[in-house]
Amino acid sequence: MELIALLGKDEGTMGQVSGVINHGDWDNIILLGDSTSKNFTNSKDFEFIEITDQPITDLKDQISKKLKGKIKGTEVALSIASGNGKTHMALISALLSDPVGIRFTVLTKDGLVFM
Repeated sequence: MELIALLGKDEGTMGQVSGVINHGDWDNIILLGDSTSKNFTNSKDFEFIEITDQPITDLKDQISKKLKGKIKGTEVALSIASGNGKTHMALISALLSDPVGIRFTVLTKDGLVFM
């Protein structure tokens, strides 16, 4: 399964994203964030897609264009523990418009959970 995750500016939530990356066996990892997030590192390979703050409909269009052709399957694991509500809405809308199924993913004390 492919993983798509948002990277916010909070280091605590970046730790959540790292945990999700490290505890899963991903076919492909795509991380989205603004310019402050592009210094994120992890031992696993991932593609970083930079997004810029815009009105929500423009942000959804920007995300759709940047994800075009990058998702291989029909379902993705989605981590939105990091980021903000506007970006979450734009990303979810872009994925559903692709169309691709979404399985929300989070790392808990019991391990990786798909919701």
